[in-house]
Amino acid sequence: MFKRLALSAAAIGLLAAPAVQADEHEGAEKEMTKGEKRLAKMLEGRVAGEPERCIRTIGSQSLVQIDDTALVYKRGDTIWVNYTKTPDAIDDMDYLVIRKFSSTQLCKTDQVETYSRGGNFFSGVIFLDDFVPYREVDSEG
Repeated sequence: MFKRLALSAAAIGLLAAPAVQADEHEGAEKEMTKGEKRLAKMLEGRVAGEPERCIRTIGSQSLVQIDDTALVYKRGDTIWVNYTKTPDAIDDMDYLVIRKFSSTQLCKTDQVETYSRGGNFFSGVIFLDDFVPYREVDSEG
């Protein structure tokens, strides 16, 4: 549904936007950020599955923070990515404090706060979104 909504909004935006000279933007591709490159490398050879509201968390495995991009959790052969509603609040110089409503799951409704490692000061809030599973592409087939 989000993709359809985004495409509809983009189409409306194109209709409402003034004409822009084509040569200004031809071949201009947005440069990936350092975080986006790191995530792309982690997800190489994997395909996205259906997003899920909650993921099962086991033991002391922790979330990996990718600056300004996403939170990542690996379980078995699956890499779960939460792009969050506030990716700019993700900074690996901060540590996360997660208030979970379940001891065995991490859900998009759980509360995530960030604190600076240098002074232990509150630095922000991360609003989780659905978790997208990425699994290896089956090479047989």
